[in-house]
Amino acid sequence: MTLRTSRFGKLKNFGPRYVIFLLFLAYAFSFVDRQILSILFEPIKAEFDLSDTQLGFLGGIAFALTYSILGVPLAMLADRRGRKGIITASLATFSIMTALCGAASSFATLALARIGVGIGEAGVNPSSQSMIADLYPKEQRSTPMAIVSAGMPFGMLTGLIGGSLVAATWGWRTAFLVVGLPGVLLAIIFWFTVREPERGKSDNRESSMRDAPSLLETFGYIWRTKALRYIVLAMTVTTISGYGANAWFPAFFMRTHDLSIDQAGIILGLGGALTGIFGAILGGIAFDRLAKTSMAKAVKLIGWSQIVAYPAAILLYTAEHLGLAIAFLVIPSICATFFAGPTAALVQSLSLVRMRAVAASITMLSVNLVGLGLGPTLIGALSDLLEPKFGEESLRYALIVVGLFSALSAFFFFRAAVTVEDDIKKVDHAEAATA
Repeated sequence: MTLRTSRFGKLKNFGPRYVIFLLFLAYAFSFVDRQILSILFEPIKAEFDLSDTQLGFLGGIAFALTYSILGVPLAMLADRRGRKGIITASLATFSIMTALCGAASSFATLALARIGVGIGEAGVNPSSQSMIADLYPKEQRSTPMAIVSAGMPFGMLTGLIGGSLVAATWGWRTAFLVVGLPGVLLAIIFWFTVREPERGKSDNRESSMRDAPSLLETFGYIWRTKALRYIVLAMTVTTISGYGANAWFPAFFMRTHDLSIDQAGIILGLGGALTGIFGAILGGIAFDRLAKTSMAKAVKLIGWSQIVAYPAAILLYTAEHLGLAIAFLVIPSICATFFAGPTAALVQSLSLVRMRAVAASITMLSVNLVGLGLGPTLIGALSDLLEPKFGEESLRYALIVVGLFSALSAFFFFRAAVTVEDDIKKVDHAEAATA
């Protein structure tokens, strides 16, 4: 598939698939740098004598606060200016700050470096989703969104396996350096080979960047659009348990099943992340196919995936044998990424062209500030609270309790399904009226 219009400049030689590939790598690199901390929890805890609450802070709020808040102004800039420069600068920043985590001399300096990672990553996701929406029409949008979203488990795989092997051989500080610096090279490639797609082209809509609405207008639009409101709520709720579990899985397997850091990294990388990649691609393809006949049924499918995830997660956390735990890891890992592509596509399809990046950033603000910020911290604090009674098994029960949020998200997905078809029609009519 080749773009022939000169408006795409250098992009005309590669086509949308090339852009999707680079955005996949960008998302993967962001999750390598985000996930690397979780596999290093135990050696960092030992060196700095930290509590689980402090580790949860490093894996949650320290990163999520700046990542979530800065995502909004950067997305507003993306709706008014070029997205290529934002993605490039973000890539370079979070990669360099990840490498600097390896130079931390205390809990405070490590927390500051993690805040820097959050600053860098804030600009990638909203700009990427907005760019994809301009490359593919809504009936084909979920699959490329899912491919890019597969960068999350792929990054987890790379971070868990690569980070654990490097840490086991050369220490946790070297692991940060090794996974951080390659992102700078990707930033250079992205800057010199990608140019902006025309806004609204895939939906036959024209949009001026000067007409981009304010943050309050976009927030009000999301709240008034029922399907969009419930999708944001569903994503927020399910990521409390999802991001929380991802942050604590390595420590859980190391404590409960007495694994070394490299054993935990390999098992979670191959068993969890590979199935996560499969789940992301499966979710995108299944959603696009079902949406051709019924968008409502496609949204309900996402809800059912979240209901299925929780009983399997309980079996995972309560399994006494390592083999059973690995087997039960498959279903929650698939379900944890199944919704990623479809929900990202829905946010874009339910938003007006001129507010797409900001709509994505508001979604990410909720998802990451609450889900990523609260999830790891809540599990860590609950584990510390239960430790006097359960000892090292306290983490097992903390994961079970917080996992309930994934089942709750199904309720919001089912509510979104009620009005999603009518809400998409309203968007089409609104855009046609302003054309």
